[in-house]
Amino acid sequence: MERKKLFDLYEWDPGICFRHPDRGVVDTTVIRTLRPRLGPAEDVRACRQCVVAMEAERRARARELGVEYEPGQAGTPLDRH
Repeated sequence: MERKKLFDLYEWDPGICFRHPDRGVVDTTVIRTLRPRLGPAEDVRACRQCVVAMEAERRARARELGVEYEPGQAGTPLDRH
């Protein structure tokens, strides 16, 4: 899938990437929301470069598990059914 189409599957806003906090504020998307027992929920954000890497890892893992790969789900576990 070309990057533009992949990026269009996500909503992008300025934020801090969980893998590259030293880069400061860049375009990011929420890939997961952590809900601790105590305190407020916290969004985990990833930059475009990380989303591409996470999608590639997810696609390879889906192939290994023999399940269908669906783009636009970075940060979401794969189901084995």
